[in-house]
Amino acid sequence: MAPVLAMGVATFGMENMAFVIFLTAVMQAMTWKFDWQRYILLAVPTYLVEGLLASIGLKIAMKFLGFTYELPAELAAADTFFNGARIQMVLISVAGFGLFVYLFAKFRYVQPAVPYFVIIAAGVILAQFVHVPMLHVEDVPLSLALPLPHFDSALTLIYVFGFAAMLAIIDVIEQVMSNAAIQKIDPLKRTCNSNNSLLAIWIANIGSSFFGGMTNLDGLAKSTTNRLAGAYTKFSVLVIGCVVTFFVLNPQYLELLPKFAVAIVMMFTGWKMIAGLMHVTHHGPYAMVLAFLTGALVYKVGIFEGLLVAMAVHGVVHYLVDSQTNKRPAKAIVGDYFANLRRISREY
Repeated sequence: MAPVLAMGVATFGMENMAFVIFLTAVMQAMTWKFDWQRYILLAVPTYLVEGLLASIGLKIAMKFLGFTYELPAELAAADTFFNGARIQMVLISVAGFGLFVYLFAKFRYVQPAVPYFVIIAAGVILAQFVHVPMLHVEDVPLSLALPLPHFDSALTLIYVFGFAAMLAIIDVIEQVMSNAAIQKIDPLKRTCNSNNSLLAIWIANIGSSFFGGMTNLDGLAKSTTNRLAGAYTKFSVLVIGCVVTFFVLNPQYLELLPKFAVAIVMMFTGWKMIAGLMHVTHHGPYAMVLAFLTGALVYKVGIFEGLLVAMAVHGVVHYLVDSQTNKRPAKAIVGDYFANLRRISREY
């Protein structure tokens, strides 16, 4: 979600993101109220979302690749790109990435958080002895304000509504999929109610928009990390919230982190998102082609436009197959679609 938000900032400006998040929260509240989340996976296939996320993962990897060879201004040579300091920086990054991958492979089924803690700690320690670029955090005052838009044209406002709808859809889809996964690994074998989690998310997003914040997503349901660390309930998220609060109040401590360590973590995250395309293989060749098409479109023209085009292609293909191959009229095809919606509604 972070890369999607970053693109939102680049497109609409930070001053308008509070309004974008507010719109997203309102759409999520409507989804929660009417329990529309049960329809989303029918409208947006999971393999299309995997293509979207793979494209974002590639953007992440490419964006942070520069951190692996970036130098402090005083060490950069004007006439030589690969000077001694840059070669040293590249070697440090390669060694760090290799260590991260090794630790992830070794502890992924035991304590998957180990490589993250190790690479961050190692980066902080190394930065005390080697001059490397460090993170810089701009100190922004925490203030309460109404999430009002600041746009020059009505067309931009329409685009913002579409972008907010996309954010809401991605949020809800990830929530539904994550809850399905967390239900399987829950040690107490409890049933996950995605709508309950969605309630917490839209309330948090409404509050966040009044402080110029970003969208939230249920942390426990995102991976097995909390479970492997011994968590049994979402009370563990309170600990995460305390850590986040600490850095909100003390952002200067983030500047102890070197950029190459952040790049290693983010590039690995990007690779994991790209690797998610492998989950599409069991859906068949059509799903795989559509996932790659979605990824290419999103990477080339943008998330919102790429997603719309991919969904349009998906709809046209299904319509042509039903109308030409199966010789079915358009009315029957549309009727079947709504019949599926009613069937899903009854199942829930």
